[in-house]
Amino acid sequence: MPRPLTNLELSELLPDARRATLACVGDLAGDQWLGPKLDIVNPPLWEIGHLAWFQELWCLRRAGVDAATTKNALLQNADALYDSNAVAHDTRWHLPLPAKQETFLYMEAVLHRVCERLAREPENASLNYFAQLALFHEDMHAEALAYTRQTHGYAAPDFGGRLATTGSTDAYFGAYPGDAAVGGGRFLQGATPASGFVFDNEKWAHEVVIEPFHISKIAVTNAEFAAFVEAGGYGRQAFWSAGGWAWRTTAQVESPLYWRQKNGAWQQRVFDEWQTLAAHQPVIHVNWFEAEAYCRWAGRRLPSEAEWEFAAATTPAPDASNVQRPYPWGDAPASAQIANLDGRLLHTADVSAYPEGDSAWGCRQMFGNVWEWTADSFMPYPGFVADPYKEYSQPWFGSNKVLRGGCFMTRSRMLRNTLRNFFTPERRDVFAGFRTCALD
Repeated sequence: MPRPLTNLELSELLPDARRATLACVGDLAGDQWLGPKLDIVNPPLWEIGHLAWFQELWCLRRAGVDAATTKNALLQNADALYDSNAVAHDTRWHLPLPAKQETFLYMEAVLHRVCERLAREPENASLNYFAQLALFHEDMHAEALAYTRQTHGYAAPDFGGRLATTGSTDAYFGAYPGDAAVGGGRFLQGATPASGFVFDNEKWAHEVVIEPFHISKIAVTNAEFAAFVEAGGYGRQAFWSAGGWAWRTTAQVESPLYWRQKNGAWQQRVFDEWQTLAAHQPVIHVNWFEAEAYCRWAGRRLPSEAEWEFAAATTPAPDASNVQRPYPWGDAPASAQIANLDGRLLHTADVSAYPEGDSAWGCRQMFGNVWEWTADSFMPYPGFVADPYKEYSQPWFGSNKVLRGGCFMTRSRMLRNTLRNFFTPERRDVFAGFRTCALD
């Protein structure tokens, strides 16, 4: 299992998360600080203030953490401005938000006090939990800010000394076709109390029986999805569910988001640059409806959430329930040689890259590159009880679909085989693709 983070470690990781956040907004100017009003993104100026407010609320102001808590925010009217559960999305462009520099000062003041407190209270277990919550909350928002930049066509964020991939990307290049045969069996889906910090929707592990199945070793590629587009897949109602067809016709969609044809060839916009579509990279910015339609056209299906986790976590063994691993490749944390994570490349890699990250069943890139849609709706596990941040999961049960695995912008420290992401089925702005299963 991943090693628990100490309070002293968190006092170093929270500033690291903040550096990534600031890298996603540091070059914005003028109107970009608010950006166009869209249902799928937040104004960046509001979003970074919300991050400071969230961290302050749970790590400094939450009653019961200890006697050092205070009920008052460091910034006047912070609750009225930044409480995402009380401030309607459409109003966030019209709030009397503090200016950029004042917002930065608020962020800095909160972070300083939280890190100071973590160092001062190394054994405070409650503070440890809420500091991890704030850490991963900021990691998620940094990823969201990256896809906000993609949505608006801004340049890729500048992380400074980016880490270059080595070995895997150089040694493997191109396609990687075929299915992995997964033997099935009993396993425990979800997290256990020994897993360390987990979100409430991962609780708790419960036994599931998986029938043998075949799952593609890699995510569907641009070349494979282009074949669906060129075969008229977007115009053939037979491949679409009723909900998918209603979405497609209303939105008048004919191809994946950020695709265009120029001089007879497909191009894809990556942040602010149009590039020749990379045939062997995974298709990205497709929603659940598009994934479902592709599967019908290809004579395939999406994996269930349980099948995806089984293929990632278990090993071919007589009793798979006793041989579950926290990461597809085993017990060691992710590295630059194992998965395309942490914004190292700022784009997807070929599906054949990172063989060191294969699961025990032979599935490649189950972590990194693109989030992967699964067949299932986002629902609670048996016996679900909401954690203190009650709005994290509970409001979204039933209306969202589950994604697994992380994308090129996801922070590796947040990932584990049990982590569940979730979005509504029409969302195409997130860094999502999918893999498929045979109709056994």
